[in-house]
Amino acid sequence: MPSFDVVSEFDAHEASNAVDQANREVGTRFDFKGTGSEYTLDGQIISLKSQTEFQLQQMGDILRQKLAKRGIDIACLKEDPPQVSGNEARQQITLRQGIDTPLARELVKKIKASKIKVQAAIQGEKLRVSGKKRDDLQAVIQLLKQADVELPLQYDNFRD
Repeated sequence: MPSFDVVSEFDAHEASNAVDQANREVGTRFDFKGTGSEYTLDGQIISLKSQTEFQLQQMGDILRQKLAKRGIDIACLKEDPPQVSGNEARQQITLRQGIDTPLARELVKKIKASKIKVQAAIQGEKLRVSGKKRDDLQAVIQLLKQADVELPLQYDNFRD
């Protein structure tokens, strides 16, 4: 029985490389000289530190550009509001990965409401869709691509 998995993932190594590139660019740019601006990556949380909120916005733009060049969809970013205190501004950006249970349930409801003859099962942080016909599975992929979901979705492990 043909099946495929719906996942939301990114390459952690590429994310680390993008943060390193962004750090290098901030270190060499004239408008950031002497500000102590830096990015730190801890697991899936990127911390931005600078002197002003405006510089944080610029750092965010640089980071998004570097992530996009590395093939990471910037829709997986969840930005916290900047925290400004004295002469230091900080912001945290979370790289989201995996489909959480409420979103998975919503996707299963959309698939079932479409009346396509497939079965959808939640398996941890991914969604397994299986059906008798390959065309039905491709129709589900098109349906999910058109759905308004806050996370970027990938379709892998397609089996006949």
